[in-house]
Amino acid sequence: MIRRAALAFLAATSIATVAYAQSNNSKPQPVPVIDTIPPAVDAPYPGTLTLDIDATDTVRGIYTVHETIPVARSGETVLLYPKWIPGGHTPRNEVDKVVGLHISAGGKAVPWSRDTVDVYAFHIDVPRGAKSVQVDFQFVTSTKGDQGRIMMTPNLLSLEPITTSFYPAGYFVRQIPVRMTVKYPEGWSAASALNARVTGSTYAYEPTNYEILLDSPILAGRYYKKWALSPRVNLNVFADTPDELTAATPEMINAHKRLVDQAVKTFGAQHYDHYEFLLSVSNELGGIGLEHHRSSEDGTRMGYFSEWAMNTGARNLLPHEYTHSWDGKFRRGADLWTPDYRYPMRDSLLWVYEGQTQFWGYVLQARSGLVSKQDTLDAYAMIAANLDNTPGRNWRPLVDTTNDPIISNRRPKGWTSEQRSEDYYNEGLLVWMEVDSILREQSHGTRSIDDFARAFFGIRDGDWGEVTYTFDDVVATLDKIQPYDWRGFLTKRLTEVGQPAPIGGFERNGYKLVYTDFESAMGKQAERARKQADFAYSLGFTVGADGSLGQVRWDSPAFDAGLTVGDTIVAVDGLTYSDDRLKDAVTDAKRSKAPIILLVKSGSEVKTVSIDYHGGLRYPHLVKVGTGETGLDMLLAPR
Repeated sequence: MIRRAALAFLAATSIATVAYAQSNNSKPQPVPVIDTIPPAVDAPYPGTLTLDIDATDTVRGIYTVHETIPVARSGETVLLYPKWIPGGHTPRNEVDKVVGLHISAGGKAVPWSRDTVDVYAFHIDVPRGAKSVQVDFQFVTSTKGDQGRIMMTPNLLSLEPITTSFYPAGYFVRQIPVRMTVKYPEGWSAASALNARVTGSTYAYEPTNYEILLDSPILAGRYYKKWALSPRVNLNVFADTPDELTAATPEMINAHKRLVDQAVKTFGAQHYDHYEFLLSVSNELGGIGLEHHRSSEDGTRMGYFSEWAMNTGARNLLPHEYTHSWDGKFRRGADLWTPDYRYPMRDSLLWVYEGQTQFWGYVLQARSGLVSKQDTLDAYAMIAANLDNTPGRNWRPLVDTTNDPIISNRRPKGWTSEQRSEDYYNEGLLVWMEVDSILREQSHGTRSIDDFARAFFGIRDGDWGEVTYTFDDVVATLDKIQPYDWRGFLTKRLTEVGQPAPIGGFERNGYKLVYTDFESAMGKQAERARKQADFAYSLGFTVGADGSLGQVRWDSPAFDAGLTVGDTIVAVDGLTYSDDRLKDAVTDAKRSKAPIILLVKSGSEVKTVSIDYHGGLRYPHLVKVGTGETGLDMLLAPR
């Protein structure tokens, strides 16, 4: 008893001592965060910004910018560098690449200070009597892939005004007039949705407002060809070599013409005065797919024309980005639309913005013949299989993936199948496929998602402003087409966890997902493009030619065996690694029931790994159920 009492006394004394010490520790209070940046108002800005850009330093990849900003008032002023990138869905503009910033007025330097809360905001004190301020800086583009996208090469450049300009805080950007002039290397051509007066290598672009300017990127280069796809749509192609351009055959170009024709027939309106595909075909300029209202930045590797048959997958890019002129640019989620590039963009409706665009991209590639129906079916199978084998769906709902651009900013992930990524693209596609199948079923074949496209996107022909929408607007439009519990259906699909992937739209539309040991042509092309062999649905990983593992699926045989991304397979059953050798081992294990023995290098350790898998090679396919024309057959048929 005495010992217990002593221990209790010591414990109480210790607690009291700690409490006393903590009570006498220093206890600071937070410094208040005061937003000194004026909010945007919908009023005209008093004056026109002028932007002069020298784009001739393609060797070092540097844009040199001189900008004149008329003064709205003297005293405290805030200049903003665009922060949120439309189409990027995240505050990731590369302010770190702005260097050599000097601001002046009347020939005298004006000191600047960066805001300590919003590092994209710069405070200046405009001298009394100053009519304008001059802003001079360089934008240093990436010179190596690990720095970001390559935007300048000896033969090509991608100029995005969102990276090469500042704007005054306090105004809706559509209310800020601007004129831009760009000097390109001698002998180069440039293409943009903005018209220009060309004098030598200098392009003086038409006056516009800051919103339209930033929505009008420029592609320029040494080797260029332009094809008219319709009276209002052009295909502008720049390449590393002239041979890539001359490889384009009339039938290839006609397929792009049919893409425009099928899109207009599908949506029933055009939301641009003219539209410019800005396609770069290059192994040096960074690839891209970024939508704009009257243009799109489309970047793919060499071979788009010259290796046409081997680059089927690359041809989904243009249908997707073109669809965005309707879905995302004209019709935009109400919480995503912003008055400037500082106001936060909220991504809750990306399952419409990107999900339905993903849906229409595949439909239009098939309707136009840009990609064959069979290749489109095989691409669908790969999408459905990936989501059908995503265990992350057990804990993370579809709607939460719309936050992924902000959460992850497209950084590489180690366990994508469990973490999930921007699944609102492809799972959104699956949901909209279900919508189409339900419309057909409930209406006994008299309605389909084409009716939604015309009702939702096909309004106000020629309007290239923005019409916003909410979840309620989507539901109301569907209800008008065909009464159904659309609110309940969509809410369930957006919020459910622990359920199989929503692949029922394919089944209701006459096709089902199966796995065989035969890989589709699309699957083989994807392997070639990524330089990886795909064992995702058998062993549970992808692997490079050097044996290095790409993604390892959570809860797969490889995961259970302890393999992780970054491991390297050195040998298969005692023989040096090769893709074919591993495929043979997987096939043999199905017959022999013996484990597959791998020699694996993990960091500095080399170990033997036994994978007890006997299911053989598994590749996804969509196969038709029954006979006759199905809903999916009708969906993919030309209009």
